[in-house]
Amino acid sequence: MAQKKAHEVDSFVARPSGAFPLVLIYGPDKGLVAERAALFAKNTGVALDDPFSTIRMEAADVENDPARLGDEAKTVSLFGGGRLIWIRNAGAQKKLADTVKWLLAENTLQQTWLLIEAGDLKKTAPLRTVVEQGRNGMALPCYSDDARAIDQLIDQILGEFDMRISLDARKFLRDCLGGDRLASRGELEKLCFYAKGRDMIGVEDIAAIISDVSALSYDEVIDAVIGGNPAALDSGFDRQLAGGASLFSILSAAQRQFQQLQQMRFIMDGEGKTASAVVAASRPPVFFRRQKLVEQALGLWSGARLEQALSRLHMAVLESRQNAALAASIIRQHLLALCIETSRQKTR
Repeated sequence: MAQKKAHEVDSFVARPSGAFPLVLIYGPDKGLVAERAALFAKNTGVALDDPFSTIRMEAADVENDPARLGDEAKTVSLFGGGRLIWIRNAGAQKKLADTVKWLLAENTLQQTWLLIEAGDLKKTAPLRTVVEQGRNGMALPCYSDDARAIDQLIDQILGEFDMRISLDARKFLRDCLGGDRLASRGELEKLCFYAKGRDMIGVEDIAAIISDVSALSYDEVIDAVIGGNPAALDSGFDRQLAGGASLFSILSAAQRQFQQLQQMRFIMDGEGKTASAVVAASRPPVFFRRQKLVEQALGLWSGARLEQALSRLHMAVLESRQNAALAASIIRQHLLALCIETSRQKTR
């Protein structure tokens, strides 16, 4: 199979091989996919600012007009040199996979690179299968950064700014990064600009400036729910919608939070541990600013109530999908009900 292990991808991207003119870069970390695709494109040596040498296409365009990709692949540069066809946002498009299969079988790519960016593809995804089985295609997976990769990224960005970081701050920073490479890079650069001129970046600098990008964060909404603050929930929900947040992402974040509370509560009841001990040992770690709030929520919500809360959230998913036009109102109503339940528990 023509594919690389996750730890082998960077070395391949740094030195593109003419034996594999068709490269598929895919994975759940969209930022890392985009970063590696841009680096690969640069390392091909093709003039990226020349519209005759670099052809940029969307996967949907190929799906609508597969012949265009075939024509571009067979086109030879009028002025010599290589060409690059760069396709973004690939996924389950069948016609794209069929066209790629034909290109590989016919060995059509001569002096032309074909670079495809895709999201998370299963092993059975047609596009991934076609590239992995092709003789001159290479599939490169991109998964969320592990601790070692995050440390390397931290060292790289801090090195560019000629800055240092304390051990405690590095550990704290590592826990906040990793969900998306470009988001992590952006947060690190923001931190360096904020702490510019200081001898050492400390925990307080990170707490003041950096976001938790280890996952999409809707903390203002979720914290209002488990904190029993209806007014904060209402305003936070409006801000998320105004900022273009996905309704179902907000709902998924609420489900994850209550699932985490349920797991913690199970440990508390089964092992007799305190809320603070369970929160401190939680993996993934709870952001330190939220630890007290989560501890309080564990004291308010019993295991039975948490099960009921998760059932309500599941109901919110079903109802909002059945009535897409009213999804915002439905989700807001269910979250508000949980928020009010929390508030009532606090007054008892």
